Amino acid sequence: MTDGTLIPVFTHPSPAVRRVPMDRPWHWLRLGWADMAATPPISLGYGLILAAVGFFATAVAILDGWLALLLPLTGGFMLLAPLLSVTFYEASRRRERGLPPDAAACLNAWRGNLSGIGAFGVVLLLMHLFWVRLATLLYALMLGDVHVPPDGLPAVLLTPAALPFLIVGTLLGAALALATFTISVVTLPLLLDRNVGVLTAVATSITAVRASPRAMLLWAALIAGAVALGMVTLFIGLVPLLPLIGHASWHAYRDVVRLPAAITSIPSEA
Repeated sequence: MTDGTLIPVFTHPSPAVRRVPMDRPWHWLRLGWADMAATPPISLGYGLILAAVGFFATAVAILDGWLALLLPLTGGFMLLAPLLSVTFYEASRRRERGLPPDAAACLNAWRGNLSGIGAFGVVLLLMHLFWVRLATLLYALMLGDVHVPPDGLPAVLLTPAALPFLIVGTLLGAALALATFTISVVTLPLLLDRNVGVLTAVATSITAVRASPRAMLLWAALIAGAVALGMVTLFIGLVPLLPLIGHASWHAYRDVVRLPAAITSIPSEA
């Protein structure tokens, strides 16, 4: 059903989750675009920093021959993107509340709920480190005996021997990314916005995905597509796409999660 029915996460008072139709992510993107257009220095400036870091990390992996780390480094954007997007969430929240854009306040927004955001950040980091370790193991098992020629990465990945590694690595990475999406789709915006615990926020996120699986699968596909498009453009595309997804994720949270008055808000810095 997509009738807007509210589904409680725990007993009262706790967040409730609203069912949304499958095409709802397009509405979130439109709202995210409006936020990005209203805050270009913060949105595009921070997007440029994130894209530059991603490009540098990938370039180091390629130039130094760390082929085993290439998949987890590129996939790390999917796993860590919710944490990296806190700045975008705060910019959208400030605009929603009629507050002026403030780069310092947006960059330091995580301090409002340091314990909750920090704890969930550790969870995301551990999931990324697990993916790095798993990818290294896969590389050792499947490509450990493959000679790396002078022209490096492209020649190795285009060999028949690399095909099983790419298939298995991609499938495992996609499964881990989907699990990360499920536990985080509204978790960090909720932790930024309200005084709730990490377990409550994660449970709300899981309930949101279960309540609107088609909409959430479309949203996950759009995020994955944006990240993939950004990477095939040598990370240039990530400069506008990361802010767009980050701002839209705030509106996804606001659209899906309903909060009782008993759950107090974390104020934005004026």
